[in-house]
Amino acid sequence: MSLDIARTIAFSGLSAAQVQISVASANISNADTTGYTEKTANLSSNVTAGVGTGVTVTGITSTVDKLLLKSLVGANSDLGAADTTNTYLSQLEDLYGSTSSSSSSSTGTSLANTIASFETALSSLSSTPGSASLQSSAVSALDDVASQLRETSSSIQKLRGNADQDIASSVDTVNTDLQQIASLNAEIKQEAASGQSTADLEDQRNTALQDVASKMNVSYYTTSSGDLQVYTSSGQALVDSSAHTLSYTAAADVTASTTYSAGSSSGFSGITVNGVDITSQITSGKIGALVTLRDTTLPAAQSQLDQLANKLSSSLNAVSNEGTSVPPPASLTGTTTVSSSTTLSASGTVRVAVADSSGNLVSYKDLDLSSYATVGDLVTALNGISGVSASIDSSGHLSIAATGSGDGIAINTMTSSVGSSGQGFSDYFGLNDLVTGTGASDFAVRSDILSGSAQLPTATLDSSSTLTTGSSVLSSGSATVVNALYDTLTTSTSFAAAGGLGATTGSFTDYAAAIVSNVASKASQASSTYTAKETAQSTYASSLSSESGVNLDEESARLSSLQNEYSAASELIQVVDSMFSSLVTAIQSG
Repeated sequence: MSLDIARTIAFSGLSAAQVQISVASANISNADTTGYTEKTANLSSNVTAGVGTGVTVTGITSTVDKLLLKSLVGANSDLGAADTTNTYLSQLEDLYGSTSSSSSSSTGTSLANTIASFETALSSLSSTPGSASLQSSAVSALDDVASQLRETSSSIQKLRGNADQDIASSVDTVNTDLQQIASLNAEIKQEAASGQSTADLEDQRNTALQDVASKMNVSYYTTSSGDLQVYTSSGQALVDSSAHTLSYTAAADVTASTTYSAGSSSGFSGITVNGVDITSQITSGKIGALVTLRDTTLPAAQSQLDQLANKLSSSLNAVSNEGTSVPPPASLTGTTTVSSSTTLSASGTVRVAVADSSGNLVSYKDLDLSSYATVGDLVTALNGISGVSASIDSSGHLSIAATGSGDGIAINTMTSSVGSSGQGFSDYFGLNDLVTGTGASDFAVRSDILSGSAQLPTATLDSSSTLTTGSSVLSSGSATVVNALYDTLTTSTSFAAAGGLGATTGSFTDYAAAIVSNVASKASQASSTYTAKETAQSTYASSLSSESGVNLDEESARLSSLQNEYSAASELIQVVDSMFSSLVTAIQSG
């Protein structure tokens, strides 16, 4: 072997050692870098005329198990969904409060506890129905129920709004990742064409892919040219020769009526790619969970709350419309929308009376409702009662007023049956409702009762066959109405299926507790699912790291070995140089 060949071999070894040391140093430096995989400098022997002439670094590569990576990508989608669901359901559970007491309170904070407090206030009032202070306490307790219903409903819609905003934010993140993947595809092809290592670029691309997967479920594959192509579950391209970004606009305002419908221009918008709505294709990842929460889970909670509010409203109003206050109100205005031509489907008798501020009779009349074909006919009959003025107001509500100064209107529904459900006369028209609203979002104590300008309708109009003008006809000391209010809260009521809760019967506190329990169960399940998905994702990540990640002990040992190889190559070069010098000296001396 000539000295030139020996020196070439030594220099190739020195160069290879330098590259390997550089790679090992980079591995050690990036051991904690997210997505970084261990790099290896690949060597091949140089052979000339059957004789080894050194080594050449053929490339710097990393080994990533494709099956493990695919499993990790799927696990990231599952974890993204589970984490998001767990976070939101935990917040929802907090909204509903606790049914158990704490050290700072003798009762829980849930709706069930608030309704129970209203029951207690009614129980106290039943002993002295005419007590202004006890009536005020009962109204205050009912207002607490109303406030909690409204606040919980509002908070549910805020959560839906937050979910919608989070969808928009996550879409922006996905778009950044998709553009990065497309850009890295171009860089990788360019580097590969020039013979440069693409391992670090591939790490960055895999990291971006995993981030996309954490936001939405995707499928992907790498082409023969090295491009990573990404698709939705149904094959809509997200990255092929370029990035196809998502489009989404968050709703400006979110209420219970705000919904998503594919192809609809109202409500929540769809998530689109190139004009194609892919919302239904996103079933996992953070975005998939947010869509489910916004459109299914949280509306179900609102539905349960509305079922409670509507049943509570109809039950309380049915009782309050059986009563009257003392002194009686100067006028009664209904809540049911009617017109003069509205057909009056009614039977039985209703008693309408005018009484003074002390509850003494001024005038009255028993009306046979089967005699009137329309609401207009009824208004005419009411106007035929001495001291009564009736009309349909501008809002389409029946109004009955006393014409005498200081007088008021009192009604006893008697045997009246109005409408398809057979409601009492006053209840059907909503003339003496205790609460107002169409659901949990606007459930409220009637404003004049809440302000104190009107009293609770705890009295009843005398139902005797005949009444005598000037006699007392309003029983202010009777507990009949108060006891009926208490009974309607505590006895069995039928609740329709709502938001995943099956149809059931029970008291209002029972149903409110069932709502709280349902949410707590969902939150507990979400927490368990999150723990399981986190464990699965961590297992795949650890497996991939064990196979492709940096082992500091191994790299340190390799670095030490490479330093020895480098020193040996350096010494060989020195020996060859010395031999060359000796050879030159010998030639010159000869």
